[in-house]
Amino acid sequence: MTGPQSVRDGAAPEGIWAAPGRVNLIGEHTDYNDGFVLPVALPHAARATVRLRADGVLRLHSEQAGGAAVELVVADLAPGTVDGWAKYPAAVVWTLRAAGYDVGGADVHIDSDVPTGAGLSSSAAIECVLAAAYNDLHGLGLDGPALARLAQRAENAFVGVPCGIMDQMASVCCTEGNALFLDTRDLAQRQVPLDLAGAGLRLLVVDTGVKHDLADGAYAELRAGCERAAALLGLAALRDLDPAGLPAALDRLPAELRPLVRHVVTENARVERAVALLDAGDLAALGPILTAGHASLRDDYRVSCPETDLAVDTAVAAGALGARMTGGGFGGSVIALVTAERLDAVADAVTAAFTAAGYAAPRTFAATPAAGARRLA
Repeated sequence: MTGPQSVRDGAAPEGIWAAPGRVNLIGEHTDYNDGFVLPVALPHAARATVRLRADGVLRLHSEQAGGAAVELVVADLAPGTVDGWAKYPAAVVWTLRAAGYDVGGADVHIDSDVPTGAGLSSSAAIECVLAAAYNDLHGLGLDGPALARLAQRAENAFVGVPCGIMDQMASVCCTEGNALFLDTRDLAQRQVPLDLAGAGLRLLVVDTGVKHDLADGAYAELRAGCERAAALLGLAALRDLDPAGLPAALDRLPAELRPLVRHVVTENARVERAVALLDAGDLAALGPILTAGHASLRDDYRVSCPETDLAVDTAVAAGALGARMTGGGFGGSVIALVTAERLDAVADAVTAAFTAAGYAAPRTFAATPAAGARRLA
């Protein structure tokens, strides 16, 4: 496929789908601990133009990667057989077949403006857009949570990243103008109104430009540490540890596991507090919660880096109501809650601070809560 409206042999596509990236307001590294998260979908999305094939070939082309299309035999797909960006759409097709769905090949052209390696779920957007397309084209009848679980399995089993469900649920189930309050244990969800403009606020996203690769093992080590701690405490997951019992629980754990547990328990509490504030219409009070969440990620979970710390500290000093890194960490992006009149000043301050520190200039933009995966044409 050479572009979004045609395949290379000139045949017309059967449809175009979109699935967004996301920012997470609060609730980081809680999803694989059966906890709470509060993401919003970005206007930035992966778009897939798709035409089914009858010959069992999956032909993938990326507007961003350029070059020739990647051609794969669907029957030969297996974990570890595909490298680079193509492993994400290939993972979805493999997972569908492994789940017993009789799906085959397709011509797929992907065009995404979700920044890669920025902690904004660019990979989940690709997985979810292809899952949505195959669901429609094959009449699979899968609902949003089922599509999200399928995309998560693709990332876990085929790509090799033991991620939780938040990114995929956000990409599929978020709605315009709302944050998604999600219980990752049973996927109970509620759309929580997030009228930033009405409150005179903006959500500034700062892409630090520091790339992260969650498949490098650090993410898996963190998850394993949390699971070990839950087992030692006799819990199904850390979500089951009541904040009131946190001090006593920490005394029962090895020193290296205590910071992980402290972060997860306090982060779940921050999500619940944030939802209560949104329900009460007190959006400005989210600021200190964001900043406290960043301190926990930096000091307890240790997934921040100098660039994200600088962005947070500078944003707050320049007048942001609060700021924190968003996503898995080890680089990526920062979000800052700012008043509308301070948006440009905060963005300019962060850019100047990066220049003074010798870092490349970050990309900054204001995010508005957007819609989840959908068919465009």
